[in-house]
Amino acid sequence: MNVCKMKIPDALIDKYNIPVPRYTSYPTVPYWKDNIGKNNWPMMVKRVFDESNAKDGISIYIHLPFCESLCTYCACNTRITKNHNVEGPYVENLLKEWGQYLNIFGGKPVIRELHLGGGTPTFFSSENLNLLIQSILETADLHREYAFSFEGHPNNTTPNHLQQLYDLGFRRASYGVQDLDYKVQKTINRIQPFQNVKDATDCARVIGYDSVNFDLVYGLPFQKVISVENTVQKVLELRPERIAFYSYAHVPWKHPSQRAYTEKDLPTSSMKRQLYEVGKKLLIAAGYTDVGMDHFALQGDGLYRAYQNKSMHRNFMGYTEAHTDLLIGLGASAISDAKYGYAQNVKKVEGYKNALEEGLPIFKGHGLDSNELHIRQQILELSCQGELRWETGQLSLNQLIKLTQMDQEGLIKLYDNGLRITNLGTAFLRNICAVFDLKIDQAQNIDQQIFSKAI
Repeated sequence: MNVCKMKIPDALIDKYNIPVPRYTSYPTVPYWKDNIGKNNWPMMVKRVFDESNAKDGISIYIHLPFCESLCTYCACNTRITKNHNVEGPYVENLLKEWGQYLNIFGGKPVIRELHLGGGTPTFFSSENLNLLIQSILETADLHREYAFSFEGHPNNTTPNHLQQLYDLGFRRASYGVQDLDYKVQKTINRIQPFQNVKDATDCARVIGYDSVNFDLVYGLPFQKVISVENTVQKVLELRPERIAFYSYAHVPWKHPSQRAYTEKDLPTSSMKRQLYEVGKKLLIAAGYTDVGMDHFALQGDGLYRAYQNKSMHRNFMGYTEAHTDLLIGLGASAISDAKYGYAQNVKKVEGYKNALEEGLPIFKGHGLDSNELHIRQQILELSCQGELRWETGQLSLNQLIKLTQMDQEGLIKLYDNGLRITNLGTAFLRNICAVFDLKIDQAQNIDQQIFSKAI
């Protein structure tokens, strides 16, 4: 069954368009027990560092929250300002936090992956980005297969940014394109002409970047089939190596800026899914492969290779090419993953700075028990490989009933001790993962104010 050539039944959309997590972690943040103290977290980090650094290295995510203007659709942790004097002090705080982790490691870290996210990392000058990254690199070794990437705004990513980051080892640039229709852009307060996207992409390739990613979003206000078709066709002229085609998460109770428009301005559930299928059909026809939840890659890209050899991983940075057991998140709101537990930094910039005076700026964490570790692995296999096997007797009757229904609906192929997600089922990947999530009850007890809807 080719999902690109069929219309998904409205009955399935109605049934499964419920709030469920996006599963960049398990348990998801709202269900953390906050059972890791400031003393326990360093011990956990040290344990995982000693277990895995020499072999696999570590990953680093750096959150740079500043933006000059607010994109009303955005659900990221941001700070809106045109005052670029904030750059220097924030870099100092990031390096202070990194220094505290170096003390915990007690040895030289080997960096496997490093990603700059936001906010808008290219809000920062190339000089300040150089200071930040160079200072970190001076304290670390590089893994033989290291991968550095950054998120940039096409309107303000300059040749200086691209050259400076390239010289530091960055080889993948990710641009937030979202949508190229002017009415949609105006509504979400993110006007960026196609020429700006083209210039930023061409410049990256001239300098030598081997992978460019575009973020696209479907389900935005005033999107129509024709506008999504036009956006994807323009994107295909530039042929980025990766495309993340995300579902818009409408959560105005968490992000009031999304009240700049109403739900009447948004596509219906059925139309929203149609927008995705239209975009997906164009991407597949152009040679892209669906490699996971909302992600597409060309065959020459590293993420495609990771998908093919089953080494692709999913964490707070999204899909990555390799799995490291230790991910250190630096900056306001950044989340770290130390295999046996998670920790999140204070969200506000000022609070983050103040917390650093007393140690690591952590305000919330979660230690995983053996059952949670097992479920996390199940969800990772489903979201990264599209299949899962289990031992006899491991699933509950309720889980088996739900999976049997999904098999009958054509979403999965169910075996005695495993399942494989079908082409149709990829549209409901979050729902399939949720069957194994013992912290939510899909049928009854999902809090409407926690998660975005699945479709």
